[in-house]
Amino acid sequence: MRGGATGLPVSMTTLGLIGSGRIGSTVARLAVAAGHEVVLSNSRGPQTLAGLCAQLGPAARAAHREECAVAGDLVLVSTPLRAYPSLPAAALAGKAVLDTGNYYPERDGQIAPLESGELTDSGYLASFLPGARVVKVFNNIFFLHLLNLARPGAAELADRSYLPIAGDDEGALAEVTAFLSSIGYGAASYRPLAESWRQQPGTPVYGAPYGSFDDEKGTPAAEAVIRDALAAAAR
Repeated sequence: MRGGATGLPVSMTTLGLIGSGRIGSTVARLAVAAGHEVVLSNSRGPQTLAGLCAQLGPAARAAHREECAVAGDLVLVSTPLRAYPSLPAAALAGKAVLDTGNYYPERDGQIAPLESGELTDSGYLASFLPGARVVKVFNNIFFLHLLNLARPGAAELADRSYLPIAGDDEGALAEVTAFLSSIGYGAASYRPLAESWRQQPGTPVYGAPYGSFDDEKGTPAAEAVIRDALAAAAR
């Protein structure tokens, strides 16, 4: 497991979101608060996101997923795995794609290469997105913890929490690291993407470092805590 890139704080970025559920809408809120623009989509059409966009303000708009893919400097994919075959792959080629997905057989049905361990959750997404620079992020944290543990401002804040991120592309890791910093998180980055099983459901870094789901405020998780949890993961 090799360490990834670190990034500097980013200027205004457009974040495209394919999927605007609990994680997606939370990331959108943090992004807008940090001065970014967001373009949101879901499976039900832009009109169903009018309320969320009104809450987020003029920096947010709704669109179809293809437009989100084109418009985003970064594109977050936060959908059930069954939606992967219909993602706008051509529009996502070359983009840094933030993968929040987790494989839950009870929801997704049994998927052979995931059951066997041949692919990670993110590897499965990448198989549908040739040319995309996939980075695993936001999949291991409860959405209310994600909202409440954000500490925008100086990166050296003592109570800044870290999120694990995995990928193959150094540039994409740097872009995502910089975006995380802007919304109030540090990044415990590592390579390659094939190692991202270390943050899948059931591993030590999944949920637990940020405290109980019963406590919406969460518990700050330092970089060392996250890296130790990643190192403790076993198959």
